[in-house]
Amino acid sequence: MAEMKQLAKETAVYGVSSMVGKFLNWLLVPLYSYVLASSADYGIVTHIYAWVALVIVVLTYGMETGYFRFASEKTNDESQANRVYSTTLCSLAFTSLLFSILIVLFRNDVASALGYGSHAEFIALMGVCVALDAFDSIPFAYLRYKKRAAKFAIFKLLMVVVDIFFNIFFLVLCPLISESSFDWMVNWFFDPNYGVGYVFVANIIGSSFITILLIPTILEAKFDFDAALLRKMLKYSMPILLLGIVGIMNQTVDKILFPAIYPDKNIVMSELGIYGACFKVAMVMMVFTNAFRYAYEPFVFHKYGTRDCKESYSDAMKYFVIASLIIFLGMSFYMDILQYILDEQYRVGLKVVPFVLISYLFQGVVYNLSLWYKVVDKTYWGAIFSVIGLLINLGLQIWLIPIWSYWACVWAAMACYFVIMVMSYFIGQRYYPINYQLRRIGLYVLLTATLWLVGYYFVNVDNFVLRMIFRTVLLAIFCIVVVKLDLPLSEIPLLNRLVRNK
Repeated sequence: MAEMKQLAKETAVYGVSSMVGKFLNWLLVPLYSYVLASSADYGIVTHIYAWVALVIVVLTYGMETGYFRFASEKTNDESQANRVYSTTLCSLAFTSLLFSILIVLFRNDVASALGYGSHAEFIALMGVCVALDAFDSIPFAYLRYKKRAAKFAIFKLLMVVVDIFFNIFFLVLCPLISESSFDWMVNWFFDPNYGVGYVFVANIIGSSFITILLIPTILEAKFDFDAALLRKMLKYSMPILLLGIVGIMNQTVDKILFPAIYPDKNIVMSELGIYGACFKVAMVMMVFTNAFRYAYEPFVFHKYGTRDCKESYSDAMKYFVIASLIIFLGMSFYMDILQYILDEQYRVGLKVVPFVLISYLFQGVVYNLSLWYKVVDKTYWGAIFSVIGLLINLGLQIWLIPIWSYWACVWAAMACYFVIMVMSYFIGQRYYPINYQLRRIGLYVLLTATLWLVGYYFVNVDNFVLRMIFRTVLLAIFCIVVVKLDLPLSEIPLLNRLVRNK
């Protein structure tokens, strides 16, 4: 239980900062819905950032996980961990710089291919931005490895705050000033017609700022580059790169393909904007999954080989599922309140949110299961699973988007991750069997499904206040069952003091 408490503590540190940052970023969605000219402009943001997510995976090429794997390697050489850090840092610095140069030189060609020929600077801005973020991933991984969770969290939060500040500055403050008698203060650099372009300007300012803050962490490396070590790391990381590319495509291919497949080109970006905004509503589950991932990956490698490692992995899976199900019920039950974070024109798409949450839950379980092929150095299995999932995802989207619009993206993602989850579990039990607590997990899933159907569909309460009270009671029932079976109050921080006092 001590390891679970430590894992929970680190997850909380990463999670609180990530949650605060994502919540602040969340507030950009209503800002964009009111400030940008139309939902089609938010469709542009959704489309470009989908490409950004794919490119950053390519530019990190699995070296983040590779860094943890080789830095954690048991060796008598005390300088091994620093040599791994230095080698990884040098490799990412070279590839990120090369990409930046190429994307700036060929920005016009890339912009034309993506349909933004009149705004090639969008591509240049985001190309440099994604290169900085890829390079920064290694200093951030170093902070995680050194268990400097607070510093990691503060820096991540500062990047979000700076990004948000400049979004508000360019999209709200500058337009107000330009229409006042003080217009001379901003007219020399601000163009009122540039609109959505300032979203990308704000992003590169935030990424540049955090790179500067990371310089002391970067300089902790002795820059002891080891070419032989890099070859070993690349051999380990290349399957992870393929896994990462296919994995991120499973998350973003819908937003990349949608403009090309949807038949009505007059409203395609508006539909994508609605879907992208509603997808953002479900990011609470993604925030939790990412926070867990930041803490879990170092935990897996540090714990591997100990007597009770498999028991710890099993417990981690159970508690992850419990927390995810609570998030699912909470967001589903309080959607009548959450809807107001979006402007009215976007709310037509909110019905997809519970199903997006289920996809995120599947993703989180897949991540938990992925430990087996990472610790036994069979990372190619992760790539195989993801390729199969991507084929399912692509096939369903190409078939169904012209018929069901963005609902096709939701169903395709659910099918994709469910299949990956099932394959990863059964094959993983052959190579690295873990006695996951399937009966207990199944009980919680069945209880969640029952409560959700009762609160969302079977019992119609017209009065808003009574409806919220009824759904709160249902959520409380789930929490009581969890406390009774798996999480006694004496084990919960802060509450345990009250229990002891009694």
